[in-house]
Amino acid sequence: MSVKPSGFPDPAGPGSDLADLMRPLVAAVAQAGAMAREMRDAGLATWTKENDSPVTDADMAVDGFLRERLAAAAPDVAWLSEESADTGARLGAERLWVVDPIDGTRAFMAGGADWAVSAALVERGRPVAAALYAPASEEMFLAVRGQGATLNGAPIRASDRAALEGARVAGPTAALDAFHPKVALNRLPRVRSLALRLARVASGEIDIALVGENAHDWDLAAADLIVEEAAGRLASHAGEPILYNRLVPRHGALLCAGLPLIATVLAARASSSLPPPVPGTTPRAPR
Repeated sequence: MSVKPSGFPDPAGPGSDLADLMRPLVAAVAQAGAMAREMRDAGLATWTKENDSPVTDADMAVDGFLRERLAAAAPDVAWLSEESADTGARLGAERLWVVDPIDGTRAFMAGGADWAVSAALVERGRPVAAALYAPASEEMFLAVRGQGATLNGAPIRASDRAALEGARVAGPTAALDAFHPKVALNRLPRVRSLALRLARVASGEIDIALVGENAHDWDLAAADLIVEEAAGRLASHAGEPILYNRLVPRHGALLCAGLPLIATVLAARASSSLPPPVPGTTPRAPR
């Protein structure tokens, strides 16, 4: 079971201090995506976690595979993943891997295309390297801090539109309903993988991605860097940046857009012309 990251760039470039980590990261994420597809085709074992969210044997197998591969590449880097127990040992670490082995498990289980393998290297609270792979569409999004973002080796950039009217918006239905009732927006399908929804802002396919409350570090970290390096921004509704590796790795409602448009949205919110974000009601509220 091997997928070569052919067609993907040398992610960090010659001489980069991140190159030694990006190369195994890209290879591991590509191989993990192939593993998940093969396991789904062969038939999945599924069950429900304590928070009533679904999980499969593929989630667990991919989690173990990525942990083994990334630990071999960087034994001193800590670990945070949706499918691994969080011991708190990560809190004192300067660097850690933040991983969602299958983001969009419901889509994955249903045979949909909107799921992804997501992994980021976080340093001092912010991502510095990221790989996000959507196996169904064979899309590999990569980013290294200060070096831009790519999709299958080609540079990508978020939309430079600044007007809300007609903007392409994706997110949970309740958040869309409350977002800006006075402006005509072009509603797109939600994209069940939150990480992939944000990455489509980076590629210019979505203008605004809304994120409901209760997203976690593993949902966000890789896509956050990809968006930032594509001239976009993921932020709270108050305009604050996202910090990772906190005691509780969970976040409130968020906005994601290209830099001109998120400035428009945040200015409108500051002037009180936009309603407050819809609060989540449970830890598993739609993201």
